[in-house]
Amino acid sequence: MSSRLTRRRRRRPSVVLPLLSLGMVIAAGVIFITDLLRFSQREELLSADLTLGGVSVGNLTLELAGADLEEAYSQPVVLMYSDAPILLRPDTVGFRINTTSMLAEATAAGETGGGFWTRFVNYLLGQEQSARRNIPLQADYQVNTLRMTLEDIATRYNQANSQSVFDTTTLTTYGGTSGYQLDVEAAIPMIERALRSATDRTVQLPISEGTSGIADLDTLRSLIIAYLDNRGFIYDGQSTVASIFIQDLTTGEEINILGDVAFTAASTVKVAINVDFMKHLDNEPTQDDAWLMANSLLCSANSTSNLIMSDMIGNGDQFDGIADVRDTMQEIGLTNSYLISPLVDGSPDQQFGSVAQPQTSPNPNFNTGADPYNQTTAEDMGTLFSLLYDCSEFGSGLASIYPDQITQRECSQLVELMSANDLQRLLQGGLPPDVRVSHKNGWYGETAGEAGIVFSPNGRNYVISVYLWQDTPEDFQIYAELWPIIEDISRAAWNHFNPDQALTQPRSDLPSTAQECYTRDAAGNTEYNYLPPYGEVDLNNINGWRDGTPTTPQPGGS
Repeated sequence: MSSRLTRRRRRRPSVVLPLLSLGMVIAAGVIFITDLLRFSQREELLSADLTLGGVSVGNLTLELAGADLEEAYSQPVVLMYSDAPILLRPDTVGFRINTTSMLAEATAAGETGGGFWTRFVNYLLGQEQSARRNIPLQADYQVNTLRMTLEDIATRYNQANSQSVFDTTTLTTYGGTSGYQLDVEAAIPMIERALRSATDRTVQLPISEGTSGIADLDTLRSLIIAYLDNRGFIYDGQSTVASIFIQDLTTGEEINILGDVAFTAASTVKVAINVDFMKHLDNEPTQDDAWLMANSLLCSANSTSNLIMSDMIGNGDQFDGIADVRDTMQEIGLTNSYLISPLVDGSPDQQFGSVAQPQTSPNPNFNTGADPYNQTTAEDMGTLFSLLYDCSEFGSGLASIYPDQITQRECSQLVELMSANDLQRLLQGGLPPDVRVSHKNGWYGETAGEAGIVFSPNGRNYVISVYLWQDTPEDFQIYAELWPIIEDISRAAWNHFNPDQALTQPRSDLPSTAQECYTRDAAGNTEYNYLPPYGEVDLNNINGWRDGTPTTPQPGGS
């Protein structure tokens, strides 16, 4: 009986394990379905680290992501015209985003890592691949529409430059008020970058400044002509003629008022004589050479100038020397200038004659009674000083024309020498005292003229050449009328190039006539005014004989 009972107990089935197994299967199924539902729902959202064109759209539906993208790029771009804000709506320039294509890329980015079930298994195992990336903006706009919009802005906001003006009472020029304008072409790529940015949507428009407040040379030209009219000296008259040539040595710009009219060159031709002298110097000028040059250019001695042409240039034949000077003037571009006879020096045994006159073509509409043996124009003499300046400062100019005969040092010495020409009148009388000017004067008959280089303290150096002719009963210049005119023209040029140091009134400290290079007292003693004594002519420091103080450093040392 006990055996039977035992068998009954063994046959009774256990319900715990099946129920436990069933519960586990059901629980696993629930978890699976729950995870599957969660994964499926999450698959409808974009990846957490995804951005579209810089707009964060992580964990958003495609619909919401597209809306956020459109919203970000529909915001106006702020255009700053100086301090004035201008709103530019993207749709006004045809800006459109290809949202559909970008969302398709975003969807594809979320499907990295295989198919649905592979990604689900990776999700369950915690081995998902992150889709961290930015979908680049896909957009376009109409460039021509943007350009027209900017041109409209420019029309409304740009300020034109006002014209330069002059004042004949003070002989000053004034630049117009500084205008400004929008640089349309430079603005287009800047605005395009802002249209394509979700965050940086402000553009400081490129505004170009207008004039700097400095008058142009045309204004100076108008001032000079107006001044001459007010003075009663008609520059293109029948009995009066004024020729003015001014060159800005910084920019190369020029003023040319009847610069091609022929005048008697008088002593201004001595600049060309000494340039030719430089051509024939094989070595550093001796003290004798320097003394001759100083007497020719500072004291304007005709006899010394003739000696240079005959002995130093012509090897004892004055007409060979004169012909060489003539040819040099033509070669360097002084096409309406020449010297074809010796200068009258008053010596009883002076030999006269002439060499052949070159072919010239000065302005035929004006007759100033120019010396048929010694002529020049304001333009030619200004050109000569410009060539000297370029040679002295840069080693070009005359040194380029005669590379084997004229050096930069020689040009610097010639410029330095003429800076001692202390007449205190004419061009120099229109400048503040102590301004360095390298110049040469000349007057004869009814003509007065001078040309030179003015070295402005502000670096705006310039060449100025002025010749005046006035028909007179005596056939001789009325210097009390002509010299102040030259001085005022010089002052107008100075004021133009040096507005911060303008001379608004004529100088009251000028002598009645030009200072002599030296004088002698009753006992015959020589007083040197600006001609250095013999033996002390330093072409590298022309005023050093007074106290030894250097005046102007020269290229290559002293």
